[in-house]
Amino acid sequence: MRPRECLVAGVAEGVAVHLGAPVWAVRAFFVVTAGMLGAGVLLYLWCWAFMPWAAGEASPTRRAPVAWLLTSASTALALTFVPLSLDPWAWSVWGGYGGPDAVAAMLLLVTAVAFAMTAGMWAALVDRADPARGIRHALVVRAAVIVLLAVLLALELSRLASGGGVTQLVRTAIPLVALVAVSSTTLIERWRDLSGERVKRIREEQRAEMAAHLHDSVLQTLALIQNRAGASSEAARLARAQERELRAWLYDGDAPADSDLPTDLRDYAGALELDFPVRIDVVSAGASDERASGEVAAAAREAILNAARHAGGEISVYLEGTAASVDVYVRDRGPGFDPDAVPADRLGVRESIIGRMRRIGGSATIRPGGGGTGTEVHLRYAPGPGRASSGQGRHG
Repeated sequence: MRPRECLVAGVAEGVAVHLGAPVWAVRAFFVVTAGMLGAGVLLYLWCWAFMPWAAGEASPTRRAPVAWLLTSASTALALTFVPLSLDPWAWSVWGGYGGPDAVAAMLLLVTAVAFAMTAGMWAALVDRADPARGIRHALVVRAAVIVLLAVLLALELSRLASGGGVTQLVRTAIPLVALVAVSSTTLIERWRDLSGERVKRIREEQRAEMAAHLHDSVLQTLALIQNRAGASSEAARLARAQERELRAWLYDGDAPADSDLPTDLRDYAGALELDFPVRIDVVSAGASDERASGEVAAAAREAILNAARHAGGEISVYLEGTAASVDVYVRDRGPGFDPDAVPADRLGVRESIIGRMRRIGGSATIRPGGGGTGTEVHLRYAPGPGRASSGQGRHG
């Protein structure tokens, strides 16, 4: 298998690992056999086509700047060829209108154009997906290659206008074909994008059909189990956890590593329902920039944990976010408690909730619930200018 971090294609490194041989020996083998009627080149291309990448999710990256090396070689050959095309005497010597050096002149032009065309296509088809290079690198290389090929084409067209016959017509077609090939890579990129969008649309349609089927069968069955078993029973908690996981898989997709506050609290509530006989409903309204890594999220998780540990039963979490502030309400229906009566050595509420919110410039209020039943914890945070979330604010 080819390693995902390689020099050019990873063929020599992959073969060396498979055979237990030094990498330099494998590369030397390919170079030596390349002189045997191109056998080494054919073997290398065959391995490149059929050797898979090593397991992993990262995109392959290459240490060698292949596109720039090819562009530099093409430029050097073009700088040798251009003065000859501008000098009538040299052009005649090199076989512009026939002669023994016509083959050498043709090879010089063909090699320069081939290097330029390969560089442009490599940048568009390979380097564009390389994390170490990317789209901007591909655009710069292609622009340089197109300019170089356009110059060669202009020179050949000027020669064709002054005569030259079939030989000159073939020379003019060489840079023209290469220019078309490099430009066509844009169509290949568009085709890839359209194919990706088509595959994504098909997957979304399949997911929607599956979601509709599961909603009519499995999700309704899980909801029925919860209603029949009671909110605090073991069966209801397991059914609710499975329903939450299934809904997340069907509708949420892949969540970022640092999710938003509502998503984080829903995930945390689902985990607590497996450990405590509780049912936690998380409802959010509005939108804010508060992230799961912020201090508001940490204080809210502590409040939910205290409610699940000491109150149990049904717990409601309500989030209201705006561009200027975020409010979190955690309500339970337990026996309630007096915050002032909590011993001094119990720091869960005093430091993890009230103290944490105070340190970031927010507030935490603990009061009895509606009708004197249970407890309500109200967290409020209004970040100042330039502080988008409590995670950033605590460092300011």
